Amino acid sequence: MESYALLLGSTLSAGTVLAIAALGLLINEKSGIVNLGAEGMMLCAAIAGFATVVHTGNTWLGFAAGMAAGALLAAIFGVLVIWLNTNQYATGLALSLFGVGFSAFAGISYVQAKLPETTKYAVPGLSEIPLLGPALFQQHPVVYLTMVLVAALIWFLYRSRVGLVLRSVGESPESAHALGYPVRRIRLAAVVVGGALCGLSGAYISTVYTPLWVEGMVAGRGWIALALTTFATWRPARVLLGAYLFGGVTMLQFHLQATGVQVASQLLSMLPYVATIVVLALISRNPTWIRINMPASLGKPFYPGS
Repeated sequence: MESYALLLGSTLSAGTVLAIAALGLLINEKSGIVNLGAEGMMLCAAIAGFATVVHTGNTWLGFAAGMAAGALLAAIFGVLVIWLNTNQYATGLALSLFGVGFSAFAGISYVQAKLPETTKYAVPGLSEIPLLGPALFQQHPVVYLTMVLVAALIWFLYRSRVGLVLRSVGESPESAHALGYPVRRIRLAAVVVGGALCGLSGAYISTVYTPLWVEGMVAGRGWIALALTTFATWRPARVLLGAYLFGGVTMLQFHLQATGVQVASQLLSMLPYVATIVVLALISRNPTWIRINMPASLGKPFYPGS
């Protein structure tokens, strides 16, 4: 039973990485922008956060640095695709490639660096519950903040006026522009916020989830987070559930190895990506369902006055 409780706890932590990034990408896509650069932003944020914690010893400053790095890269991406009307997909791929290369270069001197000992967190009383207590109530605060973020995003998108404006920009930018809303500025704000969340995810990886720096340590999670938005049909609550599902698949490989299951490690490492492909293939069997839930202007440039 203890091994299953450990699997549950690690699933929450692994799912948090995906959920934060996917929620950021969800905000982007609700405004009509597709950002394929999540992997690169997360890597740059990971080294920014790691380096900050190495020099300051403060994990929260590391999160702030990661969010700043992600927001800066997202802002550059936003200016290119929103004001200069570059192709969103090509620009996103270029951002991802840039992030991979730049993070590797910037992180050379931090490969052997060690972070100070992290604080152990526990919810008083609840953490003492046998088996489930350590799994559910001894997580880093960011795990719980992610759940709060999902609830806040649901309220923002579907209960607030600003959220309605954001969704209208994603559904029909021409109509929003005709009503006097600054479509380009709204989209840029959404892209920057989404980049900051991707940055938080990257910093969480390098400072909490696996507290070290290794080149390419995001290991495709940015792409899985991107797939999660489609898997969740652009719904925040489904994003969280999907993140925990993929997080569980990721951690299952280590659980199987620990229990002595004789399966090739390479096959187990493939599980998260195979699961992503299978889920997307199943969802794609119903294109009408995707079309109904997908923002109508997703990936399309906006030309004022058109």
